[in-house]
Amino acid sequence: MTQLLGILNVTPDSFSDGGKYDEPTAALTQCAHLFATGATWVDVGAQSTRPHATVLTAAQEQARLQRYLPQLMAAYGPHISLDSYHPASVAYYLSLGGQIINDVSGFADPHMRRLAADSGATCIVNHCPGGDPTTVHDGPPLTDGHLVVSDLLARRTQMMSDGIDSDKIILDPGIGFGKSMELNHALLDFAACVPADIPVLIGFSKKRFLGQARFTPPPNVAAAQRAVSAGAAWLRVHDPEWYAV
Repeated sequence: MTQLLGILNVTPDSFSDGGKYDEPTAALTQCAHLFATGATWVDVGAQSTRPHATVLTAAQEQARLQRYLPQLMAAYGPHISLDSYHPASVAYYLSLGGQIINDVSGFADPHMRRLAADSGATCIVNHCPGGDPTTVHDGPPLTDGHLVVSDLLARRTQMMSDGIDSDKIILDPGIGFGKSMELNHALLDFAACVPADIPVLIGFSKKRFLGQARFTPPPNVAAAQRAVSAGAAWLRVHDPEWYAV
């Protein structure tokens, strides 16, 4: 059965909900809502990954997380994942008992892979062309879906060689990260392109490419149905209540 990863952005500038949950009380309330409406995990992010967002240093990100993570981890523990590509922030999260790392750089940094291997954490491996989320939108968009598949499978092999168990690796094709609109649509079917025993997470929620789709039912729901039909194990979503999966 496909499970839902709820999105909790504790940022002032995320594309969909920037500023809505950047106070601890609001963040805790929204986290409770995400779980109550169907999320199995909630993914906490302190750095927006929208194009041209303000880039935080590791110290700035960690300072922001310190306002939220202790309360969230105390309340929900192993069901909180962290969306970060800074090893120092992830080390802080792991020190609070964290078990799920969502690295949008695709674990490009060997220090991040070492943290994951040493901690036994589950790893959500995003496809990010070039491995740098801060510049991924600067060049021409990627159009070749075969590269996404081969790159992610190669990264999975690398992580396994670094001591990370295969059953701790979830692949995310990185919809919206440096890809053409056409490729974003095609990647909704990514789970059908990799071996069936490899879990796949699809993150499409409220992204710009859906506004160009001629879907019935509404775009986000239709995208979810397509990803589930292809075999996605996880959907990363803002509104779990929209999806009967």
